[in-house]
Amino acid sequence: MDTPSNLKSKESSAMATQNSLNKVKVVRFHKFGGPEVLRIEEIDNPIPKAGEVRIKVEAFGLNRAETLFRSGNYLEQPTFPSRLGAEAAGVVDAIGDGVTKVKAGDRVSVLPGLYLGRNGTYGESVVVPEPYAARYPESLTPIEAASIWVQYLTAYLAFVNFYPLRPGQYVLQTASTGGSGLGALEIARVLKAKTIVTTRAPGKRQSLLDAGADHVILTGSEKLSDRVAQITGGKGVDLVFDAIGGNTLPMLGDCVAPDGHIICYGVLQGSEPPYPIFKAMEKNFTLRSFTLYRYTGYPGFGWPRNDDAMEKAVQFITGKLADRTLRPIIAKTFALDKIVEAHRYLEANQQFGKVVVTT
Repeated sequence: MDTPSNLKSKESSAMATQNSLNKVKVVRFHKFGGPEVLRIEEIDNPIPKAGEVRIKVEAFGLNRAETLFRSGNYLEQPTFPSRLGAEAAGVVDAIGDGVTKVKAGDRVSVLPGLYLGRNGTYGESVVVPEPYAARYPESLTPIEAASIWVQYLTAYLAFVNFYPLRPGQYVLQTASTGGSGLGALEIARVLKAKTIVTTRAPGKRQSLLDAGADHVILTGSEKLSDRVAQITGGKGVDLVFDAIGGNTLPMLGDCVAPDGHIICYGVLQGSEPPYPIFKAMEKNFTLRSFTLYRYTGYPGFGWPRNDDAMEKAVQFITGKLADRTLRPIIAKTFALDKIVEAHRYLEANQQFGKVVVTT
């Protein structure tokens, strides 16, 4: 027979169980620094508000933007303690009022364009506005689905909306062995451009060719401008798609064709590159910076979401993923409790493909 003390004990046990179910593990950081500042902490499982979707995360992709955010060198500055992360895949487990396009039980992946700190995807649960929860093809695993949007949206929006890349044009891509680099290579190939990619690692040359590159330049042993001239018959490339920044700009100016275009979309080496003014006058090239946030939206700067461009991009990419024209390459996966090691691996630049963490 249950006594009053037994009943009280059972009630306390039930409340403790319920409270534990309402807790989730997430990655946060309390100060700027290296990978070691990342901590796994328990927080209350967030409750979606009107128009929001909560996702039980199965996997999340890592991006270099998040290492910049963690170290205090990104567009957005965090409020501590801060979450981080831009993309993930999982199962919808709760929806707010007014949500109509997804329902509980749907498998979705998170589109980029939200606050890295507030809507960070690193962890077991994340809440996002409904437009940022996209169903992904059933042929993809959660690990693959967690890797797709930053890499493919960056390239698609750059090559279709920002600078329309035409069949037969030469495009030179730097930093080609990470997620965004390989995504750009695949999208350029789908658009029937001629691709020239760079790498410092001889061991990655064949992998890049297998991924669809027309030409691979080993920058550690080959002079970039000489090889580009040889490949293009002395003309130069129509477009340079650069993720490095820093001191690479003068070399890229030597590679671009007269009246060509250079698009800088990353700052792996630095955000203040020297500008080759005389080379720019000689070539009359156009230099522009690019961020996918101009299309996905970015609340930190008050940039609205371009719904039309995003709908077309998501539809295109989803279709190409479904028929396996696009095939995300996963370099390595880590468990959630290895998040520090995962960031160290990402920053070592040894990967070929996307780094993904499973929960």
